[in-house]
Amino acid sequence: MEVSANIPVSDEPLYIYTYAHSPDETSLCGMELRCLFGREIPPAIFASGVQVDVSRSPFMKERIDVMYEGDTLPEIYKQTEQVEVTGRSFKVIFVKTNDLAPEHKIEYGERRLIEREIGMRIEGEADVNHPELVYGIVTLGGRWYFGAYHKNNATWFRQMKKPRSYSIALSTRVARAAVNMAVPRIPGVRMIDPCCGIGTVMVEALSMGIDVVGRDINPLIAAGARTNIAHFGFESEVTLGDIADIEEHYDAAIVDMPYNLYSRITPEEQFAILSHTRRIADRVVIVAIEAVDEMIAAAGFTIVDRCVARKGAFSRHLMLCE
Repeated sequence: MEVSANIPVSDEPLYIYTYAHSPDETSLCGMELRCLFGREIPPAIFASGVQVDVSRSPFMKERIDVMYEGDTLPEIYKQTEQVEVTGRSFKVIFVKTNDLAPEHKIEYGERRLIEREIGMRIEGEADVNHPELVYGIVTLGGRWYFGAYHKNNATWFRQMKKPRSYSIALSTRVARAAVNMAVPRIPGVRMIDPCCGIGTVMVEALSMGIDVVGRDINPLIAAGARTNIAHFGFESEVTLGDIADIEEHYDAAIVDMPYNLYSRITPEEQFAILSHTRRIADRVVIVAIEAVDEMIAAAGFTIVDRCVARKGAFSRHLMLCE
């Protein structure tokens, strides 16, 4: 089920999400969210019937699993009297991100009052420091929503510091977004990174519980990928060899096209990589330093979505192909 950003349309589960990104990441974030939620997402906050682990994304901040909703705060206050915490401690968080006009902004003091008003109606031990249960209250589209609160735990931050690295590797945030584009729904999906480099994509996929394997033609680079994967406590196969020798078929793949002095490659070799990727995978995210639409089409792919990830003057093109 999909719903508008503002108005629920059924009694099915509803989730409120907030997100943020830098100006350079606008295009990247937009494509990641389109892949995860199947539609264009409005700025900063939105509602959806699709449940996504908020910690998967480098951009999503919070998720509220809606339990109660109403046109006014008193309606919410009344409904929260039904909340049962069965002896556990709890905390209520007012989500600051909303779609209110600036003149209707809710200031810090009023936010704390709203949290306390709800907390007083819940039978249990309030604990602002180490609560066992966390609830959120948020306004969106002129309505109020209350429910279980989930905060992004930002696991990828620790994965930014790898024992093996080189300058042209994908950033952790771009790699993580690319994984979400390639594998929006995880169960049952088998993924491959056939030009895996030092394993940045693989580490992000493994941290999400995705079944992924890697391959690289450079023995030193492949060894670096194995080191990085083991460093973060993950296990996966990284084989040595050319993509042309892969015989198995996969549901998804991510291909960061080799370039620069570390990976001298001709247009013919680029096309061979794309052609073999078309043979071994159904859904592919191709990452390149320039748009390669003609080559992608010649390899038999259709580009279904695209974005540009920028970092200063440098850009990477991400193209979702099927």
